[in-house]
Amino acid sequence: MAAMTFVTSMCVFQLTRNILMNPDVRINKTNRTTAVLENAEEGEKYSQHSLRRFLSHRPPEVFPALNRFFSSADE
Repeated sequence: MAAMTFVTSMCVFQLTRNILMNPDVRINKTNRTTAVLENAEEGEKYSQHSLRRFLSHRPPEVFPALNRFFSSADE
């Protein structure tokens, strides 16, 4: 039950984030009438959020200690 609650809350979070913050979602009528929005800065801010900026400076490892343990050539 806890896993399903967690997954459901993550889905609701992502959908809410996309509806409210995605620059391609046009809720108000003035933005819907324009064919192409000139919002490159807003799109950059949306795609380069704080978690992505934080992870961009980290090595792409999930368990670094476990990776070092299994990849060491000390055998």
